[in-house]
Amino acid sequence: MQRVMCKSKVYGLQVTDKNIGCGGSIELPPDVLEEADILPGEIVLVVNVCNGERFNTYVIKGKPGQCGLLGGAARLGEIGDKLLVISSGWMTTEEARMHTPIIVAVDDKNCVK
Repeated sequence: MQRVMCKSKVYGLQVTDKNIGCGGSIELPPDVLEEADILPGEIVLVVNVCNGERFNTYVIKGKPGQCGLLGGAARLGEIGDKLLVISSGWMTTEEARMHTPIIVAVDDKNCVK
C-alpha cells in the first residue's frame, strides 16, 4: 500500500506580494526551498492561517525573503497574511512508519530561523 505523507512543512511565512495577472502559483525564497526539500514546480498545499483558505498550487523559486501569491492564488490572501506550506510524498507503509517530516520555521522576513 502507498500512503500520502507530509514530507515537509514551512510555517511562519508572510505574504510579501501578490499578482493576479500572473499564472497561478506561490513564490518561495530559495533558502526555504532548500531547507524544506521543496523543488520548483512541486505541488504543495498552502494554508492561509489568517482567513482559513486552503489551496493546492505549484512552487516557483522567488527571491530571498519573497513569498508571493500569483494568479488565482493571489485572490486567496493579502499582503501580510501568514501561511503554512505543506509538501507531501508517496511512501510505503514501512517508509511512512520511519519517516519524520522536515519542519522549517521562518522569521518575520521569511528567512529560515
